[in-house]
Amino acid sequence: MAGPGQGGRDLTQAPIASALLLFAIPTLLSNILQSLNGSINAIWVGRFLGAQALAATANANIIMFLMFSVVFGFGMASTVVIGQAVGRRDIEGAKRAFGSAIGFCWMLGIGVAVAGWIGAPALLRLLATPAQAYDMALIYLRVIFIAMPASLLGLMIMMGLRGSGDARTPLIFMIVSVTIDLVLNPVLILGLGPVPAFGIAGSAAATAAAGFVSLIGVIAYIYAKDLPLRLRGRELRWLWPAPDQLRVLIAKGLPMGLQMIVMSASGLVMIGLVNREGLLVTAAYGAAQQVWTYLQMPAMAMGAAVSAMAAQNVGAGRWDRIGRITGYGVGYQLAITGTMIGVILLFHEALLALFLGSNRAAIDVAWNMQMLASWSFLLFGCTMILFGVMRANGVVVKPLLILVFTLFGVRLGFYHLTYPSLGADALWLSFPAGSAMSLALAGAVYLHGGWRKARLMTPVHEEECRETVNSDAEPAGRIAPVG
Repeated sequence: MAGPGQGGRDLTQAPIASALLLFAIPTLLSNILQSLNGSINAIWVGRFLGAQALAATANANIIMFLMFSVVFGFGMASTVVIGQAVGRRDIEGAKRAFGSAIGFCWMLGIGVAVAGWIGAPALLRLLATPAQAYDMALIYLRVIFIAMPASLLGLMIMMGLRGSGDARTPLIFMIVSVTIDLVLNPVLILGLGPVPAFGIAGSAAATAAAGFVSLIGVIAYIYAKDLPLRLRGRELRWLWPAPDQLRVLIAKGLPMGLQMIVMSASGLVMIGLVNREGLLVTAAYGAAQQVWTYLQMPAMAMGAAVSAMAAQNVGAGRWDRIGRITGYGVGYQLAITGTMIGVILLFHEALLALFLGSNRAAIDVAWNMQMLASWSFLLFGCTMILFGVMRANGVVVKPLLILVFTLFGVRLGFYHLTYPSLGADALWLSFPAGSAMSLALAGAVYLHGGWRKARLMTPVHEEECRETVNSDAEPAGRIAPVG
């Protein structure tokens, strides 16, 4: 059987410690670049077009995030399927899964673009978009929806490549996309040189252009470098999603997409509770959130890396390596996140001043938040590692249920029980309370071992996929996703 080939990385034979770190770092850098890009674009819009335009993009971005969350789930499912196929040296199976994911994502993107263009006014009204920002938000959102097929397809391709063990190519084209977006934003907003000024539409057009160029570039690169997942000749028929592949994508992808949506919904509820504490606390929380966004990145990147590596090893039957993959993932996550927390707390005044200026009272409130809640991201990161390993064998419903219970039941329950005695500190301490319970439950599921018994078979040369069902298997985890 063929191996991963050029561009891919065999994660079943390489030393776990070095391979995991080298695989996770490009993913972490991609996440950081994407967040920095969003922050800088917000600065362009806010400085050049004012608060109304910034509010418009904020409302549109909520809708975009929901779309990307769903596709992220499908992408993780395809990552797991591709990873398991690569692990057992079934490159044809990996290509088949990749083709089905691409075809499904393209059709989904077209549907989203058409429905989004038509339904954008209703979506903005549903979000209660301020009247002053409505017109700008509608223009911005409709341009973004035009680009949605390319954006979603690009995301799916990047995640598929990671499943094959290639984290370098996605980083290259994330750099391409971010660079184009950053350069074109001021040009198209202001109309520099011969380019006319497009205002808010220019900002959306810059993001759209970056997505299209990056997509064309990564496809050309895949074929120029002859990467393992490229489709040729009769293989192109796999772009029409096969029913068995669709079952995997939907059964595994939807719960993973819902995990992202659940975390976002919890954040919206938290903002509502914070707003009750007054403008000063809300401003401080906004600044703290900007910092916490970066604290989550090592956990998300390492979780994705652990999932991809574990999926290949599950496919190869190398269960002897799974425990060590988990251990190294937890260790790296604790080291990186712990270092970041230390740096953030050491230089908290300068960091918070970037967002709060010289507002001493707000900085003090934000500092208190960070002291009480920042360390909870160590626990959150360990939970994401355990979820990532279990996801590599197709177990996705239990992690979703754990998140729903802890983010809404435990966190909000802690807040309501302790608020009379702790006041606003109950909000910040609810973070470690929820994270501790998430880790305890994730650890219990992981150590119980039932998730290991799910056996998911993807077709090798047959058109039909048969599942080996174990009575102890996770009901929603009985297919072979590769992550």
